[in-house]
Amino acid sequence: MGAAEHLPSTAPWALAEALGRAAVELAAFQDEPAQMASGAVGKTGFLKLGFERREDWTVLADLQCRAPCMAQRALYPEPTLPDLAWLFMISTAGCVLQGDRLALEVTLAPGARAHVTTQSATKVHTMDANYAVQTQSIVLADGAYLEFMPEPLIPHRGARYLVDTRISIAPTATLLYSEILQPGRKHHHPDECFGATLLSLAVGAQRPDGQALFTEKLVIEPARRAMRQTGVMGDFDVFGNVVLLTPKEAADRIHARIEADVDHANGLAFGACRLPNDAGLVFKVLGRETAQVKAKVREFWGIARQEITGTEPSPSFFWR
Repeated sequence: MGAAEHLPSTAPWALAEALGRAAVELAAFQDEPAQMASGAVGKTGFLKLGFERREDWTVLADLQCRAPCMAQRALYPEPTLPDLAWLFMISTAGCVLQGDRLALEVTLAPGARAHVTTQSATKVHTMDANYAVQTQSIVLADGAYLEFMPEPLIPHRGARYLVDTRISIAPTATLLYSEILQPGRKHHHPDECFGATLLSLAVGAQRPDGQALFTEKLVIEPARRAMRQTGVMGDFDVFGNVVLLTPKEAADRIHARIEADVDHANGLAFGACRLPNDAGLVFKVLGRETAQVKAKVREFWGIARQEITGTEPSPSFFWR
């Protein structure tokens, strides 16, 4: 296990470059940065994580990385689920920068169980040229279980960022995929709140045989379409989106336990609905503060973990 010295001949970040050039929403931002060219060395990050089941453990059997993306070793912090491998994704850059082309690949072999997160929030820096692209490929084999729960995404004023996530999941596997989007550094500067130029967030899933399950894409352009209107964000600031892909029997049990509410007084709204093709559930949360949204996401996570594994998540670390 270690950083790969010889990466594939077709660079994984080449897909990010191709997506950026083809995306209609990025057509106006094809200029090159004055500092370092887009896709240059140091701006083409890659992280590949391969988990396998070995006896009573899940091990990180394959790790390949290229700066600024990296990871170290799997940890096993949960006594109630000792075979669950925790992995922290690390960025040595501090922020996502203009011209970045980043690629992530996560693969779980049959029966493997893992929790993948980030060491901190993902900050997308202010941009005056070009854009940044992140591609994510997640593949789960039979009986695999993955909690993919990075810390929140914080787009700075003027950010232009596209994320494209593609999932292949076996019918008996489970994926809890979470994303929390903050409006920016709203306590830093008045123009930071919903000050990003463009955010394009897409996620789609299919079976290993190619059967499509669902596709969802959010294109956020605050300068063109007001975020404060009804049906968008209204008076809320933070958005949480959780996709749970799991067998129908488990999804039915979880859905029966999930409540829905719109509480303007306390600044919180949440609810779940079913995904098409009996793929699972989607749970969405709106809040005025990040802590509210994270708490609701954790509540959903706890119910899902309990129904699927028979255990509950360990108490939050004090820094989370």
